Amino acid sequence: MSVFFSSPTPKLAVSLDDSVATVAVDNPSKHNAFDLEMWKALPPIFSALDQDERVRAVILRGAGAHAFASGADIGEFATLRADAEGGRLYEAENEAAFWAVARCSKPVIAMIRSFCLGGGFGLALSCDLRIAADNAVFGIPAARLGIAYPPGAMRIVTAAVGAPAARDLFYTARRIGAAEAERLGVVQRVVPDADLETATLSLVRQIAENAPLTIRAAKAAIDRSVGIAAPDTDPVALADLCFDSADAAEGRNAFLEKRAPVFKGR
Repeated sequence: MSVFFSSPTPKLAVSLDDSVATVAVDNPSKHNAFDLEMWKALPPIFSALDQDERVRAVILRGAGAHAFASGADIGEFATLRADAEGGRLYEAENEAAFWAVARCSKPVIAMIRSFCLGGGFGLALSCDLRIAADNAVFGIPAARLGIAYPPGAMRIVTAAVGAPAARDLFYTARRIGAAEAERLGVVQRVVPDADLETATLSLVRQIAENAPLTIRAAKAAIDRSVGIAAPDTDPVALADLCFDSADAAEGRNAFLEKRAPVFKGR
């Protein structure tokens, strides 16, 4: 695995292994809480990943064996979110980070262990899929802190888990374990913590081996159906690109020749 992109902050490390990029949250002294610098770094990071043709899929995770993300750094609240004006400015950066992840044209998979709380939970829900260790803990404590989630971020949360589950999690501010998270549709798979990295890599590599144009078109169509697609996204045009692509011919030929297809993304 090699570092191929200089992150705007050392608290977010970006690396590439074959066609799979990894964004690792590395702020262990605060259980991987996100400070403002980290929120601001996510849009340029995901823009770079989106434009890099080598990248087929992205893993978002906590570095090493650390938590996924424990939320926003509460130590900044007294200065950066002390009033409505400061709150709006902070939320604009927070929301931009969520949208950067949600609207990445490459599939983004959250690999979650330990804490996945508050803004960290919102970040995980901005990903396409979530796979969790059995020790993962989820929650949105905004109602215990007296703060509000940005409306745009609420759209992402609701698109991911549905309105009833979103209401439950926000109104109660309760924490849930991995098993309940799976029942609510918050995560798609739960595995033992010791198996988390292997299971995540297996899932992501399975995705990365498939036709990139097809996945991009599917993501655009799904996002449009749940109301979170970028305004300039045209799912029909993206579907047309699939049928006109060399990958479509490769897929047909591989099927007839009974071999694994090798897709190039064009």
